[in-house]
Amino acid sequence: MLDRQHLAILREVDRQGGVTAAADRLNLTQSAVSHAMRRLEKELEVPLWERDGRRLRLTRAGRRLLALANRVLPQIEQAEAEIADYALGRRGELRIGMECHPCYRWLLRVVEPFLSAWPDVDLDVKQAFQFGGLGALLGHEIDLLITPDPVERPALTWTPVFDYELVLAVAADHRLAGRTEATPEDLERELLITYPVETERLDVFTRFLLPARRLPRAHRAVETTDVMLQMVAAGRGVAPLPDWLLAESSLPLVPLRLGPTGIAKSIHVGQRRDDAGVEFLGGFMEIARGVAAAPAS
Repeated sequence: MLDRQHLAILREVDRQGGVTAAADRLNLTQSAVSHAMRRLEKELEVPLWERDGRRLRLTRAGRRLLALANRVLPQIEQAEAEIADYALGRRGELRIGMECHPCYRWLLRVVEPFLSAWPDVDLDVKQAFQFGGLGALLGHEIDLLITPDPVERPALTWTPVFDYELVLAVAADHRLAGRTEATPEDLERELLITYPVETERLDVFTRFLLPARRLPRAHRAVETTDVMLQMVAAGRGVAPLPDWLLAESSLPLVPLRLGPTGIAKSIHVGQRRDDAGVEFLGGFMEIARGVAAAPAS
């Protein structure tokens, strides 16, 4: 019996004190408001208004419904505004998957301005090192995937956000520290420290060691970037790392180019093509493209 228009009319007539002013506020004709008022009273079988001179005053039943209108209508209006924001991509949750382990530091420099620019968007970052990022993106478990190794799929688009070079980090007093370039043969005497990623996805193997049919003396996986840097600085091994990561480190480390031409890489952010119109995703991408891998010195 009751609907939203009934409650809106009840509230506005009480606010304005008359039908004419209420009709103007509701963008309805006076006759439409009057008809709706009479129909509501007929359906409820109780008077809701009474005359007080030239002003309409609510009856006890009318005041009960007004209390309902004042409680329910703001909730409906707020929900409609939020749904409209969802439709326009101004509100929601941004779920980011990370396949670039050291990129978390870069991501923090993107997150701060993003949260300021999009206060109604929640943020969640998944940084599990064995995370199946591509499947999660295609399966709608995440909205963006940050990776140095994009895999082309018809349903996805990839945006490069910054370029870098993969270099070999060695301690400042390491036997190779006086060189500018490392060869595959150099690593045959070394403990190679990498992130816990499958060997077939590690560029130091696929683009440097295996083509030369060389392997390191030993291979150890370490999950934490800071621990990896400390181990290398202490002379416990060498590690292939982004050049920008070494540039912002205060530890005594030296970067060596991997081969005469080096290993050029780019960090990409992937998203589903169907989400191209979501505004806060576009906002994140715009900020990400403007944030360098390492802060300016």
